[in-house]
Amino acid sequence: MSAPSTEVGPGFLAFVAFFFLAVALWLLMRSMFTRMRRMNLAERAQEQREQEEGRDEADPGRADAQSTERPEPEHDSGLGDGSEEGERRGDEV
Repeated sequence: MSAPSTEVGPGFLAFVAFFFLAVALWLLMRSMFTRMRRMNLAERAQEQREQEEGRDEADPGRADAQSTERPEPEHDSGLGDGSEEGERRGDEV
């Protein structure tokens, strides 16, 4: 005769507990990503409003008349900009 098995495994209750922990983690991560997405969208909207307010303050007539002109880039490329032409710029390597 063989002796009864003395091995004890984690069992069904451990599986259920682990499963609920995994589901809870998934729900927390989902909530975190949703909140982060909302924060990023709000931050982008605020930056866009600040940029538009800055443009409106610089040219008050532009706020009333919606022109079809393309907005000028806020940074220059350094190509043919007059006084610095031919001079080495500090930000170039």
